[in-house]
Amino acid sequence: MKKVLSIMLAALTAASLAGCSGGSADNSTAEPAKETAAPAASAETSSNALQKVKDRGYLVIGTEGNWSPWTYHDEKTDELTGFDVEVGKEIADYLGVEARFEEAAWESLLAGVQAGRFDIVCNGVGYTEERALSYEFSDPYVYTRKVLIVAADNDEIKTFEDLDGKTTANSTGSTYAEIAESYGATVTYIDTFGETITLLTQGRIDATINSEVSYLDYMSQHPEAPIKIVDQSEGESVCYPVNKGETELRDAVNEALESLRSSGKLAELSEKYFGGDITNK
Repeated sequence: MKKVLSIMLAALTAASLAGCSGGSADNSTAEPAKETAAPAASAETSSNALQKVKDRGYLVIGTEGNWSPWTYHDEKTDELTGFDVEVGKEIADYLGVEARFEEAAWESLLAGVQAGRFDIVCNGVGYTEERALSYEFSDPYVYTRKVLIVAADNDEIKTFEDLDGKTTANSTGSTYAEIAESYGATVTYIDTFGETITLLTQGRIDATINSEVSYLDYMSQHPEAPIKIVDQSEGESVCYPVNKGETELRDAVNEALESLRSSGKLAELSEKYFGGDITNK
């Protein structure tokens, strides 16, 4: 009798296992399983991201290193510097850790956050609702305008709408490139603002959309540059992105920014690099 029961139990166990295996192969039941698993992974990331930074003792910051005055190399010392570099160091200091910068092309920065290569990106990243679907954004720390830049003798292009059928230049994956394309422009992809202006002054492109502060910084160094602003957007939020679900790290960054703002340090750095306080809307 015991032998018969053992055989029956073994058969029932095998049937149960076979049923589980068959269910996981069924697309109609597999999808809910994925939906259940995803939040658990996200919650683990959220609860551990900030602690991981503190445990290892440094914050990994992704940045371009070639976009003055945000992030660039000093011509004399070749040291990485800029507004976002200094703010990034202040954030790391507030967290009680070291700041470690890793340079990458613009199109690799946000992807690097998702891949876990960077904890945060400090590179003048504009907030958009589309980006907010994939990243946690800090509170705005500065506000910038997008400007339309043309050659000084160009009287044909006066507004963003005039870009239809024209040529522009921008970094691959930048918001500026997307905006230019939305107005009907054909975009040439380059790496630096300096390259963009070279193409513009040589007549190889018709215009470019870029940051107002980048334009002002360039003009401070090249006051005779034959370029001008013909149109601009309203002030827009610039924030620091971290990976989706890393809310504790985002909140800690916000606390650091609030400390910098209330102490006057944020405005001081803005004056230093932008020639004015752009930390308020």
